[in-house]
Amino acid sequence: MDTRSLLDQLLKSGTDFLQSSGANSTSTSSDTGKTASSSTLGNLLSGSSGGLLAGGVLGLLLGSKKGRRIGGKVLTYGSLAALGTVAYKAYNNWQEQQNSDSTTASPATTALNDLPEQEIEKHSRAVLSAMIGAAKADGHIDENERHLIDQGITGMVNDPELQRWFEQEINKPLDPADIASNASSPEMAAEMYLASLLVIDEDSFMEKAYLDELAKQLKFEPSLKAELEAQAQTASL
Repeated sequence: MDTRSLLDQLLKSGTDFLQSSGANSTSTSSDTGKTASSSTLGNLLSGSSGGLLAGGVLGLLLGSKKGRRIGGKVLTYGSLAALGTVAYKAYNNWQEQQNSDSTTASPATTALNDLPEQEIEKHSRAVLSAMIGAAKADGHIDENERHLIDQGITGMVNDPELQRWFEQEINKPLDPADIASNASSPEMAAEMYLASLLVIDEDSFMEKAYLDELAKQLKFEPSLKAELEAQAQTASL
């Protein structure tokens, strides 16, 4: 499977989704806005371009409200490699802060492209699973949206095994402990948390509670959690 390619498509599709949703969100009526958003997502899912399909899937995962509010972060992290760079920077900053000797070097990390193919796949699945879990945290993905997401993934990916895995992730009960169990290193845990921040509306009580529980399951110290959130905020400015 090539989960990294799918994840990169979703991250890179942020521009198309934001531009299309922005052009259709000028109405002050909530009903009209919802209709316009649905129409936009329908257009993105029905297009022949992989980018359009990815934009539609991303929009369904985020929800129209969240898509407008946090889309700037999605644009910042246009690929899995870019997401990893910010996560590793945050983790290494935190490691330095924990060290009483300021001259101690930060721990070395291995670039994503230098990992064995099997490790890249495992890494990509863990990050995408975290994003899907965060997207489900507010309960907005209903049966119809799940169906549309499945259709979009089918149009993007010619890999039945990857399609089945994605469908299982969308449909299984939300469990922060299960998602956290995918982290095989502290650095990967940091990247998974940062990926979750992309799709979380921290003004939402349900989503903020989910994020707090995920951090707990990832065994984060409060200072690491704060550093990751600070890096996410800085990178999205």
